[in-house]
Amino acid sequence: MATTTRTRPSKAWRSTAELPLRPAVAWQSHADTTVGRIPMTLPRPSVPDPGFRPSAFAGEAVPFRVTAFREGHDLIGVHLRLFSPAGEESLHRLSSLDDGLDRWCVLVSPTAQGTWRFRFEAFGDDFATWEHAADLKIAAGVDAALMRESGALLFLRAVAEKSRPIAERRRLEAAAARLRDSAVSDLAALEIVRDPDIAAGFAARPLQSLVTIGETFDLLVERERAGVGAWYEFFPRSEGATRLKDGTVRSGTFRTAATRLPAVAAMGFDVLYLPPIHPIGERNRKGRNNTLESRPGDPGSPWAIGSAAGGHDTVHPDLGTLDDFRAFVTTAAAHGLEIALDLALQAAPDHPWVTEHPEWFTTLPDGSIAYAENPPKKYQDIYPINFDNDPEGIRTEVLRIVRHWMAQGVKIFRVDNPHTKPLQFWEWLIATVADEDPDVVFLAEAFTRPAPMQRLAIAGFQQSYSYFTWRNTKVELEEFLGEISDETSDFMRPNLFVNTPDILTEYLQYGGRPAYRVRAAIAATAGASYGVYAGYELYENVARPGSEENIDNEKYEYKLRDWAAAEAAGDSLAPFLTRLNEIRRAHPALRQLRNLRLHWSDDDAILVYAKHLPGALTADGKADTIIVVANVDPHSARQTMVHLDTRQWGVTPGDPFDVVDLVTGAEWTWTDHNFVRLDAFNEPAHILHVKEHS
Repeated sequence: MATTTRTRPSKAWRSTAELPLRPAVAWQSHADTTVGRIPMTLPRPSVPDPGFRPSAFAGEAVPFRVTAFREGHDLIGVHLRLFSPAGEESLHRLSSLDDGLDRWCVLVSPTAQGTWRFRFEAFGDDFATWEHAADLKIAAGVDAALMRESGALLFLRAVAEKSRPIAERRRLEAAAARLRDSAVSDLAALEIVRDPDIAAGFAARPLQSLVTIGETFDLLVERERAGVGAWYEFFPRSEGATRLKDGTVRSGTFRTAATRLPAVAAMGFDVLYLPPIHPIGERNRKGRNNTLESRPGDPGSPWAIGSAAGGHDTVHPDLGTLDDFRAFVTTAAAHGLEIALDLALQAAPDHPWVTEHPEWFTTLPDGSIAYAENPPKKYQDIYPINFDNDPEGIRTEVLRIVRHWMAQGVKIFRVDNPHTKPLQFWEWLIATVADEDPDVVFLAEAFTRPAPMQRLAIAGFQQSYSYFTWRNTKVELEEFLGEISDETSDFMRPNLFVNTPDILTEYLQYGGRPAYRVRAAIAATAGASYGVYAGYELYENVARPGSEENIDNEKYEYKLRDWAAAEAAGDSLAPFLTRLNEIRRAHPALRQLRNLRLHWSDDDAILVYAKHLPGALTADGKADTIIVVANVDPHSARQTMVHLDTRQWGVTPGDPFDVVDLVTGAEWTWTDHNFVRLDAFNEPAHILHVKEHS
């Protein structure tokens, strides 16, 4: 018999605790106070600057959290009232985190793009207060008659609410009568107090008092690709490049690069990122390995944009024509790949802008134009843009360029060094583009201080590079993962690139193949988005002396790689990358960021974290839990005890549950404390799926 995948009915949200919709009637507050009758503080999702709004992506499990409390011992409840972009209203019950900090939370997954609105509503929970007191007092024989009468009055108050289902009202009326019946023993009355059906009814439709309505906030929900994706970067000029008899290299083209697309798609990547594809300057062109003099045939850095052949709206003649680029985009889409194009706002000395708009650059006292620097690096082949001399002119030109590439089918832009440009420029550009097409995504390549990096995200960048490449020890990774999954997750979505043309860390240089394997495993499972630069699967780990860059850097020359020979020799990481992307696609918990929770091991090199997604938030209604245990020391085998808080996926501590390693296929029965041994030279990481449990 054929089987079908069960999917949930189409709806603008999924929730772990949705309630029947009911209007909120606020308690009359005093006009001379700013604090509500039941104080609520620290609402989330939020951003540090109230002038901006938090963001999420369609399908993201968003924790809506608030701190709420009241005086004394009476219990409270908290609801989330949510309004979709279409105006649909829903109500969701928050649960106490029971952490002693009065924090409340509910997980809701918005599935529709647009601006959502939400607010928190706190109230005195009269049934919960009575239930707690009655359970203690009746059992102890203290004030039993008083507790029974209070409960009867409370039940009859609920019966008077016409919005309650008839069956529930009848049950409560009968329960009130039994509480008042002297023939019913206190022990039998206690059964009414503990009746799960009665409790469920009041959980769905609580008896509220002192209702306090919080401020209404906005949440921007963007398309899924704004937060989820596996990126692959390659230089089109290297794909299909050939060495001629005289030793020079003939550039690859968009047509030859298209032959690489099936392999990239077969590895399971979603986004293909291209460095700049524009004409490259001739003046001050860099030679191989970033030397100041180029030799005949040296192609120069693609980031030195512009020559007599054109500027940012032009395709490099060696790559083909604009028609060839459009065909490349179409072919990529046929393979399930989106093209991300580099947006680098800078110019080579012979860019047309230099003569047509000299006011767009900074002129030094000696009459020369300042070139770009990132000390100790110098970029003599690049002039940075001065955004202050003619801001309107720059805005008009950059918007024209972005629109030009959008017209060619580009929906994703990887922005080079955005932190070296005014923040207000990016806020304007991204908002303007979003008004025209909300599906356009901007990725900030900003390896900079936390404040500017985070502010770029707040201003609108959907994704951001991060410090991931420099976080390699267990302690560093725990701090980093804790930050990105919680502290900044309401506004900043990191893309965990394992390497770039500019970044080859010492960890990869000296860690050998185990380092490449474990870094890919962590990036693909810890991040909702991650990226790989071509050559990673070939373990290209030789650096230019004294630098963090690959020797014979592809930024300054063609790179001729024999992909087929490496795979035939079993000398490629491609099968492992393919498996990682298969796992990501099969397990929705891994396509989330905010659900990452750190766990513990007794070894200072064994990193442990898990991701859980409740069945209420998945398309098929099945919960998904992944546990990752990684040996981050690429030079050794490690064995240790791993300690898990299994309550996070609904398993009582001490109870057994079954796991399967999604890479090796090995199966074990685990509990909350487990022995593991990870050999860096064999399998440095477990990616474990928790099998369904009752």
